[in-house]
Amino acid sequence: MTPGDCFFIAYEAIRIAVKYMVPVIVLSDGYLASGAEPWLIPDPKALPEIPVAFRTDPQGFFPYVRDEGTLARPWVRPGTPGLEHRIGGLEKQDVTGTVSYDADNHDLMVRLRAEKVRRVAQEIPPTTINGPAAGDLLVVGWGSTYGTITAALEEVQQEGKAVASIHLRHLNPLPPDLGQILRQYARVLVPEINSGQLVRVLRAEYLVDAVGFNRVRGLPLPTQEVRETIEQLLQDKK
Repeated sequence: MTPGDCFFIAYEAIRIAVKYMVPVIVLSDGYLASGAEPWLIPDPKALPEIPVAFRTDPQGFFPYVRDEGTLARPWVRPGTPGLEHRIGGLEKQDVTGTVSYDADNHDLMVRLRAEKVRRVAQEIPPTTINGPAAGDLLVVGWGSTYGTITAALEEVQQEGKAVASIHLRHLNPLPPDLGQILRQYARVLVPEINSGQLVRVLRAEYLVDAVGFNRVRGLPLPTQEVRETIEQLLQDKK
């Protein structure tokens, strides 16, 4: 969203990766990386904890026993006596962790890993809406388009138009409340500095007639062009 947010996004990525034992990818771009803003260094004590509990008791241990809430496997320091287990890139048998070539087990493990990613949605806070909770148009953004979208939206809102915006920080999984929010607006606009990745996801996931505003020019999105697109969509609705 902004250069200052990058620290908290990276910190959150590490916390989720450790808690759920999943890879987390932070998507950034050149405008965030080379941007600057005043940023107050946070108090480390105020940051969420990232606890790691290592398993040390070999009694009843299996490398693929999973936490009921997160589906994460137990953490074991390599070489802990009695807790040695096989590692590698081959598929493993559920619970035991031994190498498996069984087709049904592979299907189960693929679904378990997908469910583990879906459960990360438990960590996503309610989505903040900039503007009315329902209206004629919702602008959905992510990444460095935040400033452009906010500036364009504020100009239109000053004219009394029923428009709002949300800026996503989690793309997979998406926020649990996103579908309900999208349905509260007559039109949905998705400005992106690409050929339309997010707008396709929203169309497929929520069956909304989202409209993409896409520019791939190596430049930030112009505020004026986004505003003109918002006004055009509002005009088309009439």
